[in-house]
Amino acid sequence: MLKKTIFILFILIAGRTVCAQTADEVYDKYVDFNEAFLNANMEKAMTLGEQILPDTAKLKPGIRTSFYNFMAQVYEGDQQSGNAILYYNKVVAARPNFYVAHRALGYLYIKDISGKPANEVVVNAAYISKIKKALPHLEKAQACDPDDQTLNLIKLLYRNIKDQHGIDTLPTRLIQLNKNCEDILSPPTP
Repeated sequence: MLKKTIFILFILIAGRTVCAQTADEVYDKYVDFNEAFLNANMEKAMTLGEQILPDTAKLKPGIRTSFYNFMAQVYEGDQQSGNAILYYNKVVAARPNFYVAHRALGYLYIKDISGKPANEVVVNAAYISKIKKALPHLEKAQACDPDDQTLNLIKLLYRNIKDQHGIDTLPTRLIQLNKNCEDILSPPTP
């Protein structure tokens, strides 16, 4: 019995070792993923990206963040909003001033409620929760890259949840949020 147990443990450990990718292999696969992404070969990017996901800790932090951003875009393009949100949140956690990910998160959080006419909007706890998740991200995006569409959406969302104070204090928040904006994922400066 002991020999059988040791043999099974050996097989499991050996199998794990064979399947694990080295840091160089993960990076090489990332380069292939990046090329597929930039060439708009999303099917290949998805396949390679999902092979990289279990080993992202082997990527350098800046590369990992870039990978998460691209992977979020791949998932978003594939209509997998939940996965896109997961990876955009990882990007924002690593680079809180990268407003492009904030914009994507803001719109993804309200994706299923944003196209409805005002008379069909049911303001309930789930609706309010989605709006409250979206607003900080939309505000960061608006502060860093202002556009009328996003500004009007922010104001509409505050009106829908009957938060006049949110509308009144928006200009002050936008000024504060504008102080640190990143529009490209480059290595952080010391």
